[in-house]
Amino acid sequence: MGSAAELAAAVLMVAGFPALMLAALVPSVPAFAAAAAVTYLADHYLHRKGSYLINRLGKVRAGLSIRFLIRQLLLVLLLARLSLADNLIYYGAIACFIAFYGLQAPHGALVQLIRNRRRMPVATRNVDLKSRIRIPDAPPRRLLHRSAEKMLHLDLAAVVGVLLAAELKSSLIGFAGIGLTVALATLYVLALVPYVRGRKIPPNAERVLAAVDDWLGEYKPETVLYFSGSKDSAYQVNMWLDTMEKLDSKPLIILRERVILTNLAPTTVPVICVPGGVHLMNLDLSTVRVALYAANVGKNIHLLRVPTMKHVFIGHGDSDKLASVNPFSKVYDEVWTAGRAGRDRYAIADVGVRDDDIVEVGRPQLAPIQPWQGVPEGRIPTVLYAPTWEGWDGNPGNTSIVLAGENIVRKLVAADPPVRVLYKPHPFTGTVSKEAGAAHQRITALVRKAAAERAMDPRFVADTAAQAQAKAELERIEARLAQLSGAGNDRGDEAEATREGLIDLARHEEVARLRAEWNDAYWRSFPSWEHRVITGAEPRLYDCFNVSDAMVSDISSVVSDFIASGKPYAVTDSAEVGVEEFKRNNTAVRAAVILSNSASELGELLGAVRDPAADPLAEDRKELKQYLLGPDEPTSLEQFNTAVANLALKAETRNVGQQSRDAAALAQAEAELANAVPGQRVSTAGDTDGVGTG
Repeated sequence: MGSAAELAAAVLMVAGFPALMLAALVPSVPAFAAAAAVTYLADHYLHRKGSYLINRLGKVRAGLSIRFLIRQLLLVLLLARLSLADNLIYYGAIACFIAFYGLQAPHGALVQLIRNRRRMPVATRNVDLKSRIRIPDAPPRRLLHRSAEKMLHLDLAAVVGVLLAAELKSSLIGFAGIGLTVALATLYVLALVPYVRGRKIPPNAERVLAAVDDWLGEYKPETVLYFSGSKDSAYQVNMWLDTMEKLDSKPLIILRERVILTNLAPTTVPVICVPGGVHLMNLDLSTVRVALYAANVGKNIHLLRVPTMKHVFIGHGDSDKLASVNPFSKVYDEVWTAGRAGRDRYAIADVGVRDDDIVEVGRPQLAPIQPWQGVPEGRIPTVLYAPTWEGWDGNPGNTSIVLAGENIVRKLVAADPPVRVLYKPHPFTGTVSKEAGAAHQRITALVRKAAAERAMDPRFVADTAAQAQAKAELERIEARLAQLSGAGNDRGDEAEATREGLIDLARHEEVARLRAEWNDAYWRSFPSWEHRVITGAEPRLYDCFNVSDAMVSDISSVVSDFIASGKPYAVTDSAEVGVEEFKRNNTAVRAAVILSNSASELGELLGAVRDPAADPLAEDRKELKQYLLGPDEPTSLEQFNTAVANLALKAETRNVGQQSRDAAALAQAEAELANAVPGQRVSTAGDTDGVGTG
């Protein structure tokens, strides 16, 4: 529903229209002016905020144009009630609003035409199209941004003028307002006209696609990461960007939705967004030998049909969820898993994926996770509580947050000897279940209350000077990051972003360095014993792993990733199926402390953190880590690059063999043609070469 301020603005705006009608019927010019001002200001505020409520109003037939039309009709009613129906200002107002709405059609058509023509058939990043085709500058942002709202608000001059004319009994000021509204609306339409003609029009689809093919022929990509999905799934491709940058072969990223391109993290890898399936199938990808797929989606078929490359499912995380053994996976030439566990999952699921087609490559994304060296001397242990979200199906086993979350946090903040609690919930928490959202709020309150109480405890002393210095560093870094994120990112639209899409490598490297510095300063900006609620993108989950000594979580890829650290962890059996059944169904919990919803078993986890030598699950975690994620040597990135190279060789072998067979078939056909008797056809099955049979 939006914020409280947005809800209040919507209520004021909706209530303003009955007030307008009442003021028109009374009639009262001051009351009408006051109510109109409220509706104008509330409408403008909601649009500036991009409020969800604006969309809802449109759904109930109270859209933007309707609201303005009603206000104008009520103004005409006011004039009639003021006995001005025979006055020229009455007819002038009616003529003005008719002309004003007559200009809405060409305005809307021009705006839509400009947007359509500037929507590229292929949008790119890190691809040099600027030297190949001319892409004109985008129209000024002030012309297209919230254009319908701006156009409709031009009636303000006429409304004010007519109201003043009615109050002051002077038609002149009314006609001045009317003339200003019509003139401004006409000028707005005329200002758009140049952008639908001449050199201000971007090149057509054929020229853009030809330019992309020309670039592909020059760059010669060898390994493609292909992705299709919704806005919320962008993280699935973002997690592979660093790996793609470190490939030994020439990488390329192909996206299918513009919204994914918008939400793609910065990368040095060339990116091509091709929304149209036909356009994708016509791209020159003849040099690509390996295609990597991070998700099983229907649009994969548009690339899977290409036989000259080998196709691999790499997924977007390692877990025991059903998605990890999707039967669709059998369409790929190979399926790459992190370790032996992934191979065994497919064997147990028996969904048609052959064991020979599975390759274990580790998880290159886990390289930033640091191995555990025990709790540093002088620091109390840190326990990360990172529950997953409730999911779409309402299964109580999806998340611990509803049934166990408060019990977990209460026991952790009350632990003796003390520990620090970091609470980092899944960003989707509460989006489906109100109970999960309410539990999240209660847990957040628990953590913050415990943090406030600890700050007053004389046993915990803060180094205020060091924290002040760290906070000053954070401000400096954030200011520089804001400066870097703004520089070069003011591209007008998709076409201009494609033209200017080459990344500034120096800036990219500086941003990476500053983010590392930010992370270091963040953890130093508050005491190492302070409980903390962590939401948002920063600090990242793996950064939380590195400052923690143990974790409590639920069944998800978070658990498999945390295992890479070798640290103790606990997983909540929220559905309470029992320890043995829970471990049998979920590979990643075989070396975990299993918690019931009461969280009474937390003592086992804290004991392992405080005395690693007495940790009964330490060896189990080592074995499970290798089983789930593969060996530490060679590194996962080396394994991944080797797998890419081996599969590329298979693709090349297949292509060479196919070319040889095609050449042999062509040679045979030519020989048969050369040996044919002049005047006769070369016989085929069922032919008699024109010779009668009887």
